[in-house]
Amino acid sequence: MMTERGVPHEGRRGAEGRPEGAAAVVVGGGLAGTTAALTFADAGLRVTLIEGRPRLGGLAFSFQRATPDGELTIDNGQHVFLRCCTAYQWFLDRIAASDLVTLQDRLDVPVLDARRMRLGRLRRASLPVPLHLAASLASYPHLSLAERAKVGRAALALRGLDLDDPALDETDFASWLHARGQSPRTVQALWDLVGIATLNATADQSSLALAAMVFKTGLLSHPGAADIGWAAAPLGDLHDVLARAALDSAGVRTVLRGRVTAVRPGPDGGWQVAAATGRGRDELLDADTVVLAVPQRETHGLLPEGALEDPGALLRIGTAPILNVHVVYDRKVLRRPFFAALDSPVQWVFDRTEASGLTGGGQYIALSQSAAYDEIDLPVARLRERYLPELERLLPAARGAGVRDFFVTRERTATFAPAPGVGRLRPGPCTRAPGLYLAGAWTATGWPATMEGAVRSGLSAARQALADLTRPVDEAQLEAA
Repeated sequence: MMTERGVPHEGRRGAEGRPEGAAAVVVGGGLAGTTAALTFADAGLRVTLIEGRPRLGGLAFSFQRATPDGELTIDNGQHVFLRCCTAYQWFLDRIAASDLVTLQDRLDVPVLDARRMRLGRLRRASLPVPLHLAASLASYPHLSLAERAKVGRAALALRGLDLDDPALDETDFASWLHARGQSPRTVQALWDLVGIATLNATADQSSLALAAMVFKTGLLSHPGAADIGWAAAPLGDLHDVLARAALDSAGVRTVLRGRVTAVRPGPDGGWQVAAATGRGRDELLDADTVVLAVPQRETHGLLPEGALEDPGALLRIGTAPILNVHVVYDRKVLRRPFFAALDSPVQWVFDRTEASGLTGGGQYIALSQSAAYDEIDLPVARLRERYLPELERLLPAARGAGVRDFFVTRERTATFAPAPGVGRLRPGPCTRAPGLYLAGAWTATGWPATMEGAVRSGLSAARQALADLTRPVDEAQLEAA
């Protein structure tokens, strides 16, 4: 077994025989781990990042698919962010990817009622909160006049909630909405329309604490907070290629296809990380700081004894699936970047033609189906029978269009389940073991499982670690994030 100092070279040895300068090992190369590694490197630490997959990016990645129209670059799922997602936008800046995303000038969400085939829009005006949405809600055709009026009262009540109140995590969002006069139709056509895409859960499955955070931050904090952004290039170009380039430039040693088998205290202080870092290559890396930025079950398996008061809590954090349906047509069938649907099995539909590299006049659209518990394991043939006729109903141009390719991607554990009570199960970045920290969207960020939450967790873990190492923290950078 080869022993190294968490970096390609061991460096000078101090009086105790340990290399001089602090070293960090980050386990996991998703957004949380990449963020932590970059933050450590920017602070002058020597960093090793170990990722089990052959790429970076975690659950926001791309892959190649051969189709009748040539090889396309496919995102595993449609990931969006909001203007209020400041940490994720900082991350994009840090990896030089800001020019590869699109951000709306002003919130505008087309919403199609499949039952009446009527299109409505949720959009904002350049007015202060909460007036910025007043005109849109007043004319929203998918609710009655009485339902629209009650939405405003519920929104004001939501705005008054204290997100630090632990009692909010003990009730579900649907019960709170119904107690404030929100009809089942209002929940479906408005609150769930937003909530299912951001929480990966319907209102009855969601903690009020997390739902209130989403709506207060996204819709009730700043007029432009909910403007929607998305990648104009494949996610792999951002979260893998450019992220890897940023790590390389910062001097981070990145190990792909690696496997960490143990994290244990070092004989002279600090930590030792046992890892397989290549074919036939086992290393024992010494580190002053270790960040576990992997899913909760994997984290549980790596935690040293006593690191958490209740390590079993990690196993009680549930997961929620996302199903993504991909269709390539022989012609253009959708004339807007995206839309949401009501009274339909379809939730959100996105045009991914340009980002995938498809040319020749066809169109590639992707359906994002959150909280898809009933469909996540259905055969592709069943999903084809379910969704192609529905797309023809929603998109008249799809009637008679040729289907060049149809496939699905399944993320069975896409996010943690934001159920009531999950807040008390999510640990913060610190453990009881000095020098060992946790990161990941499932940790206690205050956010649901989003790209924003993942980046924030990486920043939080790195910030705490640097403070404990008495290393200077770039407060201006972190405040901007």
